[in-house]
Amino acid sequence: MDNIRIVGGATLAGTVRISGSKNAALPILAAALLADGEHVFRNVPNLRDVDTMTKLLERLGANAVYRDGRVEVSLSGSLDPTAPYDLVKQMRASVLVLGPLVARCGRAIVSLPGGCAIGARPIDQHLKGLSAMGAEVELTHGYVEVTVPGGRLRGSDIALDFPTHTGTENLMCAAVLAKGRTTINNAAREPEVEELARVLNKMGARIEGAGTSAIAIEGVDALHPIDHAIIPDRIEAGTFMVAAAATAGNLFLEGIGFEPLEAVIVKLREAGATVEREGNGIRVVGARPIYPTDVITQPHPGFPTDMQAQFMVLMSLAEGTSRITETVFENRFMHVSELNRMGANIQVNARTATVHGVKRLEGAEVMATDLRASASLVVAGLIAEGTTDVRRVYHLDRGYDQFEMKLAPLGATIERVPGNA
Repeated sequence: MDNIRIVGGATLAGTVRISGSKNAALPILAAALLADGEHVFRNVPNLRDVDTMTKLLERLGANAVYRDGRVEVSLSGSLDPTAPYDLVKQMRASVLVLGPLVARCGRAIVSLPGGCAIGARPIDQHLKGLSAMGAEVELTHGYVEVTVPGGRLRGSDIALDFPTHTGTENLMCAAVLAKGRTTINNAAREPEVEELARVLNKMGARIEGAGTSAIAIEGVDALHPIDHAIIPDRIEAGTFMVAAAATAGNLFLEGIGFEPLEAVIVKLREAGATVEREGNGIRVVGARPIYPTDVITQPHPGFPTDMQAQFMVLMSLAEGTSRITETVFENRFMHVSELNRMGANIQVNARTATVHGVKRLEGAEVMATDLRASASLVVAGLIAEGTTDVRRVYHLDRGYDQFEMKLAPLGATIERVPGNA
């Protein structure tokens, strides 16, 4: 199992191109199950999670091949509607095949994804919506079995109890082939939800309102395959923005716009960084001192929970005290103990972390507990004195496309080295 080793003290400078979005690619790849033919998806990041999704599509009966940022998905004929535990356990986003399978096959048997390190994340809202559309749901032996009497879902008005990201995407995919009109109220508003709707509409769906809290879908009889380029990854971009601010660097992020990152940009500016539009990207210039800034994570368009750990690293060097409140997941502060091992001064009380800024961090051996925590520890290593070894970087590989190889040309002293399990 590899480690990432960083020698701190570098000031990042240069240009980094932002990869395609993981959180957009996964539901889009799952949506390919809705139409026979040959789909082509470009600007797909080279990630463990993408590899897991292509393997799952293969298990279901598709032919899915990743090659140089491009995934080709071919389907013809019937699908196997069973998503087994051995693949679903590797990635919770595997549950995104549920909606497409129910819409396409009238039946799906999907292993329950269960929880993960950052929280429970149940799928009750997915099932509530499918039930409202006429599906029968049964939970047995760790699997959810969804069956549609008559084979085709019917349109319905669905009110989500909270704006679940994957739940909204699953129900959109289910509704596009349903008979009649479906409305999803209190829908998730993330850019990735908009992107999925854009892709489905290119395939022949009729979706309005994606990006707002009310989405309307008029069901159609069939969809067709498409060729589509995935949007840039706003969380990868946000991570590089924080790294620039933390190292007092000067980075140009190529290929990303302001709109999906507005909440992060507001907080970076409050912390003292300069963030400006420039050409086809964003320039971030860090400064000293770093000002303490309070953050409360919220569903989009609020401050993203996926940026909480990285921003906490920046606040660990602020001149004063900041408070970071996590409202989305109940267990997303496990990186705090690792940051404190590096000399940070952070106390957690329930869902709020109080961050007392310190003069410096010190390199140490640390262990990643989840995807975004791993990125935060790499950023901490960039600003720490001495050497930092980040273990369990398979988490990092799930969501960052060649992270260390992108950081090295920017001035970071960073390498991947063999490590102990």
